[in-house]
Amino acid sequence: MQDTSDQNTDDAENAGDPVAPRRRRWRKIVITFVVLAITVPLLGIGGYTLLLNRQIDNVDKIPAMADPNRPDPDNGKALNVLLLGSDKGQGDGKSKNTTMAEDARAPKWPAGKYRSDTIMVVNISADRQSVFVSSIPRDTFTTIYDAKGKPHGKQKINAAMSLYGPAGAVSTVEHLTGLRMEHLAVLDWDGFKELSTAVGGVPVHIAEDSYDSIRDVRWKAGDYNLKGERALLYVRQRYGLLGGDFDRIARQQNFLRSLMKKVLSQSMTEDPVQFFETVKVLTKNLTVDAEWSGSDIRGLAKSLDGLQTKDVRFIIAPVAGTETIPVYGSIVRLDDRRAAELFRAVRKGYVAAYLDKYPEYGLKGAKAIG
Repeated sequence: MQDTSDQNTDDAENAGDPVAPRRRRWRKIVITFVVLAITVPLLGIGGYTLLLNRQIDNVDKIPAMADPNRPDPDNGKALNVLLLGSDKGQGDGKSKNTTMAEDARAPKWPAGKYRSDTIMVVNISADRQSVFVSSIPRDTFTTIYDAKGKPHGKQKINAAMSLYGPAGAVSTVEHLTGLRMEHLAVLDWDGFKELSTAVGGVPVHIAEDSYDSIRDVRWKAGDYNLKGERALLYVRQRYGLLGGDFDRIARQQNFLRSLMKKVLSQSMTEDPVQFFETVKVLTKNLTVDAEWSGSDIRGLAKSLDGLQTKDVRFIIAPVAGTETIPVYGSIVRLDDRRAAELFRAVRKGYVAAYLDKYPEYGLKGAKAIG
C-alpha cells in the first residue's frame, strides 16, 4: 500500500491554478467531516452548495439530554463530541422497523435493539488547531447511567447504549470521564459499508495472517483496498487478533485515518459527483443530538478551515488489564490514575503533552497493525 502523505506543498504546486484555493478549502473542511463523520463541506462547487447544505439539515436528530447533573460545559472553548458506531441487535423480537431517532423519541427505549461497540471521545481544541480522538474499549467495566443520570450498577460500558439509548451512553461517558459531551454523533455500521464503497475503497495494510472464527473469514498479510462488506468485516474483527478488542480499536482508528486521506485526495476533491455521493451516504446513516443544528455544524467546519490531517491524533484510554467475572464475562479495567490524567489533559487542553509522556497510548503506524 502506498502511504499517501499530507499535502503540505499545495500552495507551491497549485500556484497559478484558478481552482486550487477552492480545492484546498474543500480538503481542510472535509477533515472535520471525516473525523466527526458529520461536519460536511459548507462551501460546495457551483450548484452543489445548496444540495450539500440540505443533506446537513436532513440528518436525523436525537432528543436533548435530560440529566440535570452533567459536567460543566467548556464555555464555548474546547469542544467534546461523543462519536458512537452502532448497529441493530435482536432486541426483544418485537421492535418495529423504526430509526434510532424515532426510538429515542418514543415513550420507551427498545432495550437490546442497538449495540455500540465503538466509543470515541472527539476533542477539538479551543484554538481549533488540533483534534484528539480517544477510544474507550467497549468492555470497559464501569457504572452505567440512564438518560436522566441515574446509576444502574456496574456493567460493560456498551450496555449503556443498549439499555438506555444514546442519551444513556452520553451520561455514562460523562460520568466516567468528567467531561461534558457538547454533542453526540452516531454512525450506523450498515452505512459504513456504503461509505467505504462510495469513496472507491480504503487502503489498509494487514501485518499478519489471521482467522476470524466468528465470521469464518481468513485474512492474509498484505495490502488491500477495502470496501463494502469486506471493509466492515475488517474493522469489526476482534477474534483471531492477538490483542483482541484492543487491536480492533487500533484497526478502526487506522481505517479512519486512511479514510480521511482518501477523501482528501485530489481525485476525490476534484470529483464533485463522487464527493456528494459520499456526503449523502454519511448523512443518511448518521444521527446527531437535537441541539446540533445544521448552521452550527457548518460554523464548526468553517472554524476548522486551517486543520490538516497531521493535526488529528488518535488515542486509546489507558488499560490496567482484563479479567473474566461471572455474568459479564471478559471485562476491561481502565488504569484509573492514567485515565484520570488523560481526561484531565483533555479538559485542560494539554493532550499533546500527555501523548509525549505516554506515547504507548497513541496510534501506531498502519504497517504495525494487523
